[in-house]
This record gives sequence, structure tokens and C-alpha cells, in this order.
Amino acid sequence: MTEFESLYRQHAQAVFRFAMSITRRKEIAEDLTSEAFLALHRELASIDQSQLPAWLLTVVRNRARNLWRHHVIEERYAAEMKPASPPAVSPASSLEEWILANPGLKPVHRLCVMLRYVSGMTRAEIAAETGLSETQVKGHLQYALTLLRKAHERPGA
Repeated sequence: MTEFESLYRQHAQAVFRFAMSITRRKEIAEDLTSEAFLALHRELASIDQSQLPAWLLTVVRNRARNLWRHHVIEERYAAEMKPASPPAVSPASSLEEWILANPGLKPVHRLCVMLRYVSGMTRAEIAAETGLSETQVKGHLQYALTLLRKAHERPGA
């Protein structure tokens, strides 16, 4: 058994329990645990193993904070995108029509926005569905939201 496998077997349950305790969502806790061990694998040669599992728990805590920050930002942008007057049709169709009608969006931006805000998928789910990385999905969403916000602020748009 390799050194990494041994460390994984020794600390995986504790890291997962910690991730569950701070997120309360199994799928997010699994992702955070995976990310922590991926970071450990990358940094294994430079880490003092006497610092484990504290090092792993710190990685989980920091990644969870990043997720929360991004979630707050996405929610704020979603709130800003809501039309001033309530639509006569269902909000999902109105939002979908508004996104589809925007000529400034490239297909990849439109796809990411539709999956995120119409279908309610997470960035990780969008990445898995489209074959993009989560970083690419995040970038496409931010760019698309900027374009949509500008279109919404223009009179007559």
C-alpha cells in the first residue's frame, strides 16, 4: 500500500464527517473531501505528516468558505437579474425567454446560464453535463451575467 493510500484510509472518515458537519449536504461534503485529498496528493512531498489531519480539515474549511462566498455572489446576481415587473407567464419561462432573446450571449454562455438559473443546476453539475471545467463554467456564468445585467439596464432592452 502506498503512503497516500495509507493516509487516505487513516483520515478519510474524519475529513468527511467534518465536511458533513459544516455543510450538512452529503454531495458537497463528498466534493470537499475529494478536493482535500487531491490537494494532499499534490502536496504530499512538502507536507509534514504530523500536521495531518489538521491540514486536511483546514483545506476542507477553506474550500467550504469559498463555496459559500460564491453562492452568496451568485444569489446576489440572480436577485439583480429579476425583472422589475412580474411577468404574466411563469417566472422560469420568462427568464428562459429573456435569456434566449439576448443576442449578446454566445451559445456556451446561454447554455451555462440556462442550466444554472432555469434548471437550477450547480456549477459542478453543469461542468459534468457540458464537459467544461468548473472554472470555465464559473467564468462563462460571470461573463454572461455581466452581459445580461448590461442588457437589463439599457432602456428598451
